[in-house]
Amino acid sequence: MSEIALDVLPIFVLIAIGWLAVTVKLLKADVGDALSDFVFKIAVPVLLFRTVARADFHGASPWGLWIAYFFGVLVTWTVGHLIATRVFKRDTRLGVVAGVSSAFANNVFIGLPLVDRVLDDEGVVALSILLSVHLPVMMVAGTLMMERAERKVEGKPGRGLLAILAQVGRNLIRNPLVIGLVAGSLFRLTGLSTGGAPGIVIDQIAGIAGPAALLSMGMAVKKYGFSGHVGPAVTLSALKLVLMPACVFLAAHLLGLPPTWTAAIVLTSAVPTGVNAYLIASHFGVGHGLASSVITLTTALGAITVTAWALALGL
Repeated sequence: MSEIALDVLPIFVLIAIGWLAVTVKLLKADVGDALSDFVFKIAVPVLLFRTVARADFHGASPWGLWIAYFFGVLVTWTVGHLIATRVFKRDTRLGVVAGVSSAFANNVFIGLPLVDRVLDDEGVVALSILLSVHLPVMMVAGTLMMERAERKVEGKPGRGLLAILAQVGRNLIRNPLVIGLVAGSLFRLTGLSTGGAPGIVIDQIAGIAGPAALLSMGMAVKKYGFSGHVGPAVTLSALKLVLMPACVFLAAHLLGLPPTWTAAIVLTSAVPTGVNAYLIASHFGVGHGLASSVITLTTALGAITVTAWALALGL
């Protein structure tokens, strides 16, 4: 138990430090935004580049990993949507925000540092494989569901599937995470080494990706805060921190995934809700308070639940 705590608690201590620095006005909230930009546009893409460029995939297929993870997403999203609309009587648009908030894990800012610390390089490779499809799948699904909900609630004309895919595709082409993954894959095909002076620089930037991501996440939690919707927020937080990793764990075992790959996707599915849930709500102008409340609550409780899942995995 003490070893697990030493691995997991520092992750959330860094988040707390970021939150505290902004709360006591030691740093301005704008610093958090700038740090987040650095992490998203430079540090994490470099980490992903290094991971993929040096990875040994042993000929493993990614399909089992993707199926196991997105099975958890599908179940949790569906349950979150139904609870919001049927139990708490929210409209369909809030149901979409509820589904996204319960199933959109913060894989980049928390999941990646967590897996990098708790598991070996094979775990980071597994998470990199997941990240290669996670953002496009979640953003396309969230956008399609929300536009469908808006047509149902407000009668607004919707865009076609091709138009939505084209917009998401344009965004992904410029996405630094995608660029880092693709660049690492292409560099790996060359057979060249990432050693020498360039390798030292890559290692130094990649090494600060985790701590910087966690500090910026803490600052973001202060920014979003808890904005009501207590009942739905508590319920959705339970789905995110308990149901989703349980579904991923079950699917991974049924599919016979390697232990390290199973641990990687279960741990990252157990981390708090990512800020993308808030960004989707903000883009469509509905559900800001619900999304921010779930982000804050899951982040506050994450240290306990992630530790519990690490113990369950035998780490």
